[in-house]
Amino acid sequence: MAFDGIMVNALSNELAAEITDGKIDKIYQPERDDVILGIRRFGKSSRLFLSANPSSPRLNLTEKKYENPQTPPLFCMVLRKHIGGGIIKKIYQPDFERVVIFEIESINEMGDCVVYRLILEIMGRHSNLILVSPDGIILEAARHINYEVSSVREILPGKKYETPPSQNKTNPLHADRESFLACAKKIGSSKIQELIYRSYTGIGPLSAAEICHRAGLDPSENTEILSEEQLSALFDSFEGFMGLVRDGIFSPCIYYDRDNKPTEYSPIELVSLSSIKHIGTESLSEMLEIFYSERDSAFRLRQKTHDLRKLVSNNIERCAKKKDIQRKTLKSIEKRDIHRLWGQLLTSYAYSIEKGQKEAVVPNFYDENMTETTIPLDSSLTPQENAQKYFKKYNKEKRTFDALQIQMRENDEELYYLESILTSIESCACEQDIKDIRRELSEQGFIKKNRGAEKNRKSGRRSEPMAFVSSDGFRISVGKNNTQNDELTMKTAGPGDIWFHTKQIPGSHVIVFTEGKEPPEATIIEAALLAAYYSRARQGSLVPVDYTPKKYVKKPSGAKPGFVIYTTNKTAYVTPSEELVEKIKNNK
Repeated sequence: MAFDGIMVNALSNELAAEITDGKIDKIYQPERDDVILGIRRFGKSSRLFLSANPSSPRLNLTEKKYENPQTPPLFCMVLRKHIGGGIIKKIYQPDFERVVIFEIESINEMGDCVVYRLILEIMGRHSNLILVSPDGIILEAARHINYEVSSVREILPGKKYETPPSQNKTNPLHADRESFLACAKKIGSSKIQELIYRSYTGIGPLSAAEICHRAGLDPSENTEILSEEQLSALFDSFEGFMGLVRDGIFSPCIYYDRDNKPTEYSPIELVSLSSIKHIGTESLSEMLEIFYSERDSAFRLRQKTHDLRKLVSNNIERCAKKKDIQRKTLKSIEKRDIHRLWGQLLTSYAYSIEKGQKEAVVPNFYDENMTETTIPLDSSLTPQENAQKYFKKYNKEKRTFDALQIQMRENDEELYYLESILTSIESCACEQDIKDIRRELSEQGFIKKNRGAEKNRKSGRRSEPMAFVSSDGFRISVGKNNTQNDELTMKTAGPGDIWFHTKQIPGSHVIVFTEGKEPPEATIIEAALLAAYYSRARQGSLVPVDYTPKKYVKKPSGAKPGFVIYTTNKTAYVTPSEELVEKIKNNK
């Protein structure tokens, strides 16, 4: 659901009841578009999350802890200067717009008690968070907008704050039957749900479709087919729905798809989605916290790993091109042994060949049938010189072949390593995981080391492997990157613990800690599922997973992180799925 005016209205009322008269004692800015206000009210502490992120602008009370930068951004410093220690006196939504205004009473530099406005504009890619002085001047904003970006409205420090431009829509809280019917005639031919969300402020497509559904109408039907009776029923549904908003009767719900992922949320239970899985929450803040926690986390991590993905993908492409060149070179020297044979035959039969011949037909005495072989000749050279020419060509091709074998092996190892890094990036669950991968790439020379990188490498903390418990109660660890894989396999695991890895496919090392016991088949299958799921074969079926006691796993000298060799293994074939992995996660 879009964060529409109905959602803003509901949250404004909920927050007004929760934090009005609360004191702002802490202010953080974990991301460019996000601000967190620590608030104390009647001895109770709470945190207000405000986001102007273009992909998910919102506000809600949160229990989540965010990592903050060591140096506060400018916007955060300005907020601390003007509203740190201030009292939230009022929270409201102007004219049902997607705007929330916090009036905050604070002491200015002159010692006077004044009221600042912190304004959150929730408008998709135009979203912003703005601090406005008592006389209406913009003090600072999360996003600066000049005339080069928008010719409609500038948002810059020192400029007069102006409200977002009107879209010539009507406040739905003030609509009556006569004006509603007039809007229906004015809008002309359109979908029924468009009649609602294009005519009234703050109503999104999902809410409009729900109003149509409650009236027994198809939202996608054209308004031209509506009878007077149907229009009247549509208004009754509209008025009933907005009556819930007006009276503050909310029942927040989250709706899930078949993969059990949250897809929609609403402050009012949606009859149109009653057939799909949904859960109710105690508050709107709780609803938003649940809905966005997984989605935002994945989005943020994807943003932060974008440069790593690009770097690794570029190097993979480079390795693939190099491999193609190596194959072509290998093909071009595939006749090297024939050139040596021709040199040997020419040397043996030189007495029967005259200078000036363009070819020589001689018996091949290396063949038991003495088959005749035709050898091309340079007519300007003697038979001995032609023989030396072929020996020289053979020796050059042989040196190329020998060097190529080493280069191809090194290139294949690098390609495998880079693909394993790509798998590790996909498995990142927190910012520390990204830092670990970045550190590893720096150590391997793919990223230029920054000043002091060596010191940070030694002193910096690292993330821990993923921890699971099998249905039989055995502890299972899964590495999230190559460095972690090495530590888990070569240092943490004991000789009798069981090591798992996808067969010739980049992926995580998985260890089942046996504690001297024999793991049952169910534990083996579950560990194999984890190894397949956290690998490049996540979307595959019947993925081969090798497993063996850790004592049979060795790391070759000089091998890249995560690379091992092993013997005495067995192989399990499993089909990974998120549902099965979630089931393993829920084991106690």
